[in-house]
Amino acid sequence: MANQLSRLDQIFSALADPTRRAIVMRLCAGEASVGELANPFAMALPSFMKHIRALETSGLVQSEKSGRVRTCRLSPDALLGAEDWFQQQRAVWEARLDRFEAYVMKLKKEKERAAAKRPSRTTKRKGAE
Repeated sequence: MANQLSRLDQIFSALADPTRRAIVMRLCAGEASVGELANPFAMALPSFMKHIRALETSGLVQSEKSGRVRTCRLSPDALLGAEDWFQQQRAVWEARLDRFEAYVMKLKKEKERAAAKRPSRTTKRKGAE
């Protein structure tokens, strides 16, 4: 369990950076060389490689070197742990919201019952005509 949480922390940490999210989005379209991935960003290649390494460490990206070209591809299976975590959180919050809705409806019905028991204030007073 602790190892799974550690992997989840690495994935969320990797995706916390906008540059790395942009890299992942680009890799959704297919594999690309590091040069192609780095092209839209105004940073030195060594700095860009730190982003690639963070994505590789999290398991989101795999790279392979062929000659002088390093090609990256997305590893979508790495997101399965995050997807499971999101589904668990969604179930928790849906249950909480369902209980909250039931509580609000209960309060609303109590308020309506109390209003129905009160005498009407629109009765005419003596001499008000």
